[in-house]
Amino acid sequence: MGNKNKTISFRVNEDSFETLREIAEERDISLSAVFRDYVDTLVAQDGQVRVVPEHELRQLQQSEDESESFPPKVKVPKSFIREHERLELEAEHLREQLEEHKGYVNYLREQLEEQNDEEEVIQLEDLDGGEREEPSFRLG
Repeated sequence: MGNKNKTISFRVNEDSFETLREIAEERDISLSAVFRDYVDTLVAQDGQVRVVPEHELRQLQQSEDESESFPPKVKVPKSFIREHERLELEAEHLREQLEEHKGYVNYLREQLEEQNDEEEVIQLEDLDGGEREEPSFRLG
């Protein structure tokens, strides 16, 4: 099943509608796009979206700059990233080799089964013509 688009319908008061239309005009997008952006943000943040006025947003950003922001940011050396990428490539190569070896083992098993089917195995006991008891000899 594909990812089908669904329609959401709800009512807002006239003032809110006009404000939303102005927002859409400012951004030069449709009113539907405004809602899609909001829904995408809401889904991406697992419902943890808070609408704040711009002046409060600036204050929050300034205070975050002064203190540690969340989530914490860590600088990683390029050498670490390169080593990680190298290890990922090596792991991928090893997986490919493993698949090749598995294929070869399966091929050998098939060859062995074909040989076993073609050749009849004769047991030594069958050549004797059945089991006979050997005569016992008594020395004495």
